[in-house]
Amino acid sequence: MEKILWIIITNAIFLGIAFLVNKNNAKLLLAGYNTMSKKQQEKFDLINFLAFFKKFLINLSIYSSIIYFGCLYFLNLRNAIISYIIYVLLSFCYFLIISNSKRFKR
Repeated sequence: MEKILWIIITNAIFLGIAFLVNKNNAKLLLAGYNTMSKKQQEKFDLINFLAFFKKFLINLSIYSSIIYFGCLYFLNLRNAIISYIIYVLLSFCYFLIISNSKRFKR
């Protein structure tokens, strides 16, 4: 029961971050963006990045919950935790690849 609570808390944090970060506070909260020079920030497509960021974190919280609880129902707790961790790690690898691509450069 305790592990289920941690999954719910973790996914709530992902959702909270998704709705917390916006254009007004991105200069303070987005790592990397806040260290860019003004010239680099102007070349970066913040609006599209924030849309991608929000969609990514919402999908991450929803699908990781589905994977965890599905594996918990059909398999066991150990496999559910392993599946959850693998999904989250692979998702963040995808996020890093996409966010570092030229997709958000102007």
